Amino acid sequence: MIIDDKDKQIINHIQSDFPICKRPYAAIGDALSMDEKEVITRISRLKDNDIIRRIGGNFSPDTLGFFSTLCGAKVPEDKIDAFAQVVNGYKGVTHNYIRDDEFNVWFTFIEASVETIQANLAEITEKTGITAIYNLPATRVFKVRAEFTVK
Repeated sequence: MIIDDKDKQIINHIQSDFPICKRPYAAIGDALSMDEKEVITRISRLKDNDIIRRIGGNFSPDTLGFFSTLCGAKVPEDKIDAFAQVVNGYKGVTHNYIRDDEFNVWFTFIEASVETIQANLAEITEKTGITAIYNLPATRVFKVRAEFTVK
């Protein structure tokens, strides 16, 4: 899917400036010189094409009694897309990205229990055949703003 300049404006805007109001898509449209219907249509299309995976708040997992972990996987280059598709199928995955390293696919997992995270990682191994996955549970939480400018 090719994204145009208006799609890029929406993506860049909603990452950190999603309005909390009665009609957020109208507010986004006002900020970007688009109408509400166009914003809704474009965001729907971006979600349908997996450019936007989710729109929602970010919460401190430990404050809510949840557990988080950073995972690094060693994935052959020709299997990265299939691996990412499986990983992204889990609602507890909040980020998934590629790094130039032996362990080249990294993702974060947030769940209600450590056991659920471990079970999900075992499922991922079973579904993908990827056995080299580091599970690095958070022992101290640092909130870093993750924002990716689309150019």
